[in-house]
Amino acid sequence: MDSQKYHQHNSNHHQKRRSAYQREGEASGRSHCESKHFRPNHQHHDQSGPPPGPNPLSSRCLSTRRELYERDFPVYKQPVEVGSFSLDSERRFFNDSRQLRYYVEPDRSPNFDLRDGYKDRFIKRDDSVKEKLDHILRWIIANKSKLSSKVTADKCSLDVDFVTWRGHLTKLLTTPYEAREGWLLAVTRFRGTLYISEVETEAARRERENRTGRHEEMMYWGYKFEQYTCADDVHSSPDPGGVVNTNEAFCTVVQTRLADHRLLFSGEVDCRDKDPKAPGAPACYVELKTSAEISTPKQRSNFHRFKLIKWWAQSFLPGVPRVVAGFRDHEGVVVGVETFPISKMSHLIKNEHNCWKPTVCMNFCCDFLSFVKQTATEDNPSVVYLFCYEPHRDVTFSIHRDSPYSFLPRWYVEEITRSQD
Repeated sequence: MDSQKYHQHNSNHHQKRRSAYQREGEASGRSHCESKHFRPNHQHHDQSGPPPGPNPLSSRCLSTRRELYERDFPVYKQPVEVGSFSLDSERRFFNDSRQLRYYVEPDRSPNFDLRDGYKDRFIKRDDSVKEKLDHILRWIIANKSKLSSKVTADKCSLDVDFVTWRGHLTKLLTTPYEAREGWLLAVTRFRGTLYISEVETEAARRERENRTGRHEEMMYWGYKFEQYTCADDVHSSPDPGGVVNTNEAFCTVVQTRLADHRLLFSGEVDCRDKDPKAPGAPACYVELKTSAEISTPKQRSNFHRFKLIKWWAQSFLPGVPRVVAGFRDHEGVVVGVETFPISKMSHLIKNEHNCWKPTVCMNFCCDFLSFVKQTATEDNPSVVYLFCYEPHRDVTFSIHRDSPYSFLPRWYVEEITRSQD
């Protein structure tokens, strides 16, 4: 993960300078096939205006068929952390790392009780409140000097093509293998940069409003595992007797490039390595997970096929090198802890029949971003291009003007406009 450059596939000059990111794609196996990015879709409609005109993009969609994306792993530049921010116990934004925690390695069989504190020491964030991109936008306003384009003639006021959350990109990476959950992504082009913000689907809203008590408690278990394994500073120990407050968060902000797409995105980070000799961010970060203990070959296969893809995508994107997983029994007791290096995940799955491939994930994401660039052409903060995916279907889009889907806040639009003019 220490290489600073990624090569283009057809360039011999860089053949010897491959990074872990490039090698990961190759390790997963690859085959060449014709790339049919966009296919006709006669069901497209503009929900906010007259019927589509002659614009050819208004009758197109993006295929999600895996075989179309089995080609060379795309160039993915080493992610660089350009900043970070914190959200406190009341979800207030701070342009600093006050919420960063330090990983304290547990015993291999720690017997942590993940149910502890659920009834009396738990403050849950209100997940019906949709924050959209607001926290990232606050970070951009506070750090504009790091992002301003050096080329004054450049229409792009930020030196990036896309701004989004890491979680939205994770959904894109896993889409070719997602058979259960659809998504809606709203896109607005403003000052040359494309902003991507998720819209809750009706199915996701129903699921959120109808969770069982057991499901709610199991969601808590993941946060409780973090409390058992994270300390507030380098010299302290975890405090499992404290309150779990899911409003609190530390987020990294990274810049990178996927093929010709310049990306700026943010994602929550659980903790960092406390070793003073640890590499700099994001390579010092650790992702924490919980999962049901694995007792049978079928359970192991399902873990490889359905869970590891999400773990890999979430951490590979920002350059987080490892996931530490607490395996728990049915009663919520952690009976084993295991570390999964991101770079080894493609080897774990190579014997699984018809399993996910990193190269398919990355190529689909790359082509989706190209599709967005070609589709979302009107530079206007009140215009939203809404991209829709339903399992086993193509990605389609609709266009909305001055609609409830608009997500760039007035304070952001005015500040960026003022500072650029």
